[in-house]
Amino acid sequence: MSATPRSLPAHVLVVDDDPVIRELLRTLLDLEGIAYSEAKDGPSALARMRATRPDLVLLDVMMPGMDGFEVCARLRADPALRGIGVILLTARASVFDRERGEAVGADAYLTKPFSPLELFATMQRIPERA
Repeated sequence: MSATPRSLPAHVLVVDDDPVIRELLRTLLDLEGIAYSEAKDGPSALARMRATRPDLVLLDVMMPGMDGFEVCARLRADPALRGIGVILLTARASVFDRERGEAVGADAYLTKPFSPLELFATMQRIPERA
């Protein structure tokens, strides 16, 4: 089955240890009428994904304990979760980090600061997975 581009997702999980970033993303998603849930670390993100099955995850890379790369790798390894789209949001802009994001299965990699237009355009480019 081929992947098709999506419109903006109905439900997004925001995962970031920084409450200011979570608030910013909440505001942006509210403006677009997108439902969201939140997690502040990797373990709670995986639990939230299993409970709510979001369409897309906006995932910070640099978090204490389990970083975003590990969360993404675990998501892709879990048959119940692997179909969820993932955008890594991070201040880490090196080629090595981008390649690592691709290697763990992220659909996109945006560096902070990002523009709302860039975020929503990227969200629409993430293909729906089976």
